[in-house]
Amino acid sequence: MDNFISHILLVDDDDGIRSLVKKYLNENNFLVTSAENAEDASEKIKVIKFDLIILDIMMPGKSGLEFIKEHKKKLKTPIILLTAKGEPNERIKGLEIGADDYLPKPFEPKELVLRILNILDKTRKKDQVRTIEFRNVKIDLNKLLIIKKGREFKINNAEKKILENMIDNPGKTFSREDIGELIKLDKERSIDVIITRLRKKIEIDPKNPKFLQTIRGVGYVLWIE
Repeated sequence: MDNFISHILLVDDDDGIRSLVKKYLNENNFLVTSAENAEDASEKIKVIKFDLIILDIMMPGKSGLEFIKEHKKKLKTPIILLTAKGEPNERIKGLEIGADDYLPKPFEPKELVLRILNILDKTRKKDQVRTIEFRNVKIDLNKLLIIKKGREFKINNAEKKILENMIDNPGKTFSREDIGELIKLDKERSIDVIITRLRKKIEIDPKNPKFLQTIRGVGYVLWIE
């Protein structure tokens, strides 16, 4: 990977498109692994961590949309869809279920490269936000610390995952089910205990939270802006 910008998974059943796109991306310093169908792609993402996936929608067997539905919850890798010009509904559906961008066929390879660079740049900027400060509180996800009024509180990996996702999605309410999926825990009482523990580390007055609030009957939300 030393001489490459990033590692891309290219999924398309058309041999010609795979060959041309791979050649062009290699010439632009991308490492490319190709898959001829969704099943092949599913096997490859089990063993390789890709920086981005280029995914054709219409393929024999499992479609690109089915691939996204199957993997997007546990796969944070950005996805660019390749679509036929007459598939506006498929494009919309793809964006709704988690794709990051789309490109209708036929396309200019240079435009594909620009879209890849744009998405990778946004992803890297998002990943760099590992420390955030508000009021008298500082959350440092790199050091697994919350610093409040000069006091340090350690956070564990489960607490880190919850905070990370809430910070990445400001104003979004997370249900107990959402949080359970993030930390692989299905006991609602245990999730409530974790939230209570986090409040003690974040809030000035944990019994009257201003930041990590409960939305009655829905879940929890982090207000830090």
